[in-house]
This record gives sequence, structure tokens and C-alpha cells, in this order.
Amino acid sequence: MAGRGALGLGLAPALAGLAACAPAPVRIPVEQAEQVCMVQALDARAPRTQVGLGVGSHGYRGGFVSVDLSSDQILGRAPSEIFNRCVQRRSGQMPTRTLYEQPGWPAS
Repeated sequence: MAGRGALGLGLAPALAGLAACAPAPVRIPVEQAEQVCMVQALDARAPRTQVGLGVGSHGYRGGFVSVDLSSDQILGRAPSEIFNRCVQRRSGQMPTRTLYEQPGWPAS
């Protein structure tokens, strides 16, 4: 049993060294992060749906219905929460304006 403890203690510095080699997260300017994160916030707002119907000279050929839900929608996360977390993760800072004040956010 004593051998196992010694082996574990011998690996600890090596594992700590490997953890130190992990790349630091790449940070982008907060303004750029706000633009990138707008897409995630829009995806969390409502499900995306597509409907297709095929009709040819010989009549009906087929169709489809597609509904895309993000995991954020399923978990009930608010778009503003998603936006704030995304901007902070990518830039290391909080957004300069709220999601609802961002250019491009639909005013509905």
C-alpha cells in the first residue's frame, strides 16, 4: 500500500506541470464579443422553424418540417443572461450596453 502513495506523490508535480502548459483563453475586445454573442442571444429567443414542400409536374413530391431548439431554450435561460455570460467569457469584461440596447437587437 505504501508504494501506491509514493507513486501518486511522484505524479503530482508532473500533472501540475501539464496544467500550467494549458493555453490561456484568447480574449477579444468587448465590442467584438458583443457582436459575436448577439447570435447566441438571438438563438435563445425563439425556436427556428423551416417548412418545405415539393410540387412538380406530376403533383406532390414531398415536404418537411424542421424545428431547431437551442439548449438554452430548453433550459429556460434568458437571452440577456446568455449574452452577458458570453461577452464576459470571450472578452473578460461585462458588456458596455445591455442586450436590449445593442444595435441589431429586434425591438419587439
